[in-house]
Parts: sequence; C-alpha cells; structure tokens
Amino acid sequence: MNKLDGKSLDIVNQNIEKIKELFPEVFSEGKINFAKLQEELGTFAEDEAERYNFTWAGKSEAKRIAQTPSTGTLRPCKEESKDWDTTQNLYIEGDNLEVLKLLQKSYHKQVKMIYIDPPYNTGKDFVYKDNFKDNIKNYLEITGQVDSEGNRLSTNSDTNGRYHSDWLNMMYPRLKLARNLLKDDGVIFISIDDNEVANLRKVCDEIFGEDNFIANIVWEKKYTRANDAKWFSDNHDHILCYGKNKENIKLNQLPRNEEQLTAYKNPDNHEKGKWKATPLHAKSGTNRDSYTFSNGITWTPPP
Repeated sequence: MNKLDGKSLDIVNQNIEKIKELFPEVFSEGKINFAKLQEELGTFAEDEAERYNFTWAGKSEAKRIAQTPSTGTLRPCKEESKDWDTTQNLYIEGDNLEVLKLLQKSYHKQVKMIYIDPPYNTGKDFVYKDNFKDNIKNYLEITGQVDSEGNRLSTNSDTNGRYHSDWLNMMYPRLKLARNLLKDDGVIFISIDDNEVANLRKVCDEIFGEDNFIANIVWEKKYTRANDAKWFSDNHDHILCYGKNKENIKLNQLPRNEEQLTAYKNPDNHEKGKWKATPLHAKSGTNRDSYTFSNGITWTPPP
C-alpha cells in the first residue's frame, strides 16, 4: 500500500518535471531559464504593453493560490450517510477551493463532466476570501463574513473598486483546479448571467484554451416578462461549455420525442420509410449545386 503524506498533489513540481523531460537545456541550477524556453519554442519577446492579454488586480496571487498545496483532510461522516458500504456517490461539505485541492490526488484526470453554479456577481453575491489557516467557520466569523449562526454578512458590492477583480480572483484557482480533474475527453459546464459572462469567457479561454470552447448555451430562465425592467426584460442566463480537449469529445444526441415523430409519415410507401416535407431553402449562397428529381424537375438553390 502507498503511504499517504497528508498533502494534496503538488501541481507546480509536477509541471516542472514535465518541462524538464521535454527541455532539459532550459534548466540552470535547478531553475527554468524562461528566455531559453521561449527560444526553444520559437517565440520572440514582445512588448508587454502591446501584447493582447487578459489581466486584473490580484491575478498573480490567484495563480499562486491555485498552485499552493492544501494540508487539509477529508473526514467521513458515516452517521449522516446513506448506504455507506454500497453507495457509488460522494457528497463533500466544505470550502470548495480546499476540497478541489484535496481531490487532486485521487481524481486527477478522472472526471468526465463537471457542472458548477458559481456566484453570478450581481452585487449581492458573497465572494470567498481564500485563507485556510483556521477552519472555515471560525475564519468567516473572524473576518466578519458571517455571524455566529453562520449567516453571511459581506457581499461583493458593485461600488467596490475591485468588484470584477475580486470575483475573478475567486473563480481563477477553482477553474484551474477543476481542469486538472477532467479526463482528456471531459467537459465542464458553468452557469452564469450577463453580468460576468464576458469575463468568464476570457478567463476560461486562458485556462482551458480558446480552441476548447464548445458553446455558450443560452437558456430561458423564466417565462414571464418583467414589465418594470428599466431596459430589456432579462429572461435568459448562460451556460458556458468547455472541453479538456475538444477533439476528444463526443456529444450524445437526443432521440426525437413522440410529438416530433408525428411529423414523419409515408403516404407513398417509400422504401426508405417515413419522411416529412421540408422547404428547399438554401442556408447560404455557397451551395449552388442543382438537383434533378425523378419527375424530371431540376431544382437549384436560390442565391
């Protein structure tokens, strides 16, 4: 049996070892010479001020937090569990960042799908201050974020000068660790509203790679109109979908339901089975191929 050291996976050292395997020549006195690494990758230094990038106040600290191992421990709670000996499910209660770190060893590259519903940063949302030197309940009480009964007291107000930065600093390390858990064909779905969807898209492009963006799923969250809305009646939210490696992902299709099937009939007993008439309209002007039907009529798509 492997002896556990009580620490979560050290992501930094693991990444350094991988770089050392690929580019041993960029190491000097045990440290990476980043100028040499750039040369090996065929990249020339650019003017930092002119380079396209996405940054915010506290980004470097957010990266450090994502890479700092946790020394916390997950403890089983059998008395509150159901079917302890046979269940295939796991429910973990705790600070989500610390838990994500603790899952790195056992579930690294093992998770097929992640769905998260983070704070939307509406100005009333609570945003975590990541500090694990004390247990989370005491910490939140000491910092004035909850009262003695656990009720939240602080919110990320839009009057705060670091309103978006605080939210991004909370999201970055959690998304970074979530990506580590995904299998090579894994996907992540993230719920969000209009308030931070643009920033979330940018930070996900950085963490997952913009080539691994799959879709921005827009869903109707309510059916009634807000007649007192100042501008538009906002009836939708977003779900951003990214893949660990988009090329490895296969999405399953849903079968037609009974209502959809009623549109298909076979009045002429066609050998291919049931069919339905569809207007022959071209999606765009790129397809100009004509088609001649069995009755001699030739059809050409409109411009």
